[in-house]
Amino acid sequence: MRSWLQEEPGKPGADEETLPMPTSKRLMIYVDETDMLGDVPLYEAIVRRLLALHAAGATVHSGIMGFGKHGRVHRKRLFGVSDDRPVAITVVDSGEKIDEIIASLRPMVREGLMIVDDVTVV
Repeated sequence: MRSWLQEEPGKPGADEETLPMPTSKRLMIYVDETDMLGDVPLYEAIVRRLLALHAAGATVHSGIMGFGKHGRVHRKRLFGVSDDRPVAITVVDSGEKIDEIIASLRPMVREGLMIVDDVTVV
């Protein structure tokens, strides 16, 4: 299955200034590093689900420090021991695909946060 982000094969190299830039959606999912889904880290389960859903791609970002609705600061402690650090998963895809992804992930992300915003792929 071709991703909508990939270039069309065999198309002549057009002037970059004349190419339309597709408007897309970015989904950011915020969870804690220690959140689990069964015996698998939640962020890993999310990435595996995104792969199964044929998302264009995903990146997991490990946070240095953060806090959420409970007001508890999460950070890396002495000797690299984690204090439940924040993790963000980023997905960029079409609006329709992001809607499909959200419907599939919503039951998995119980205490995390999911946000969607418009982006332009350049």
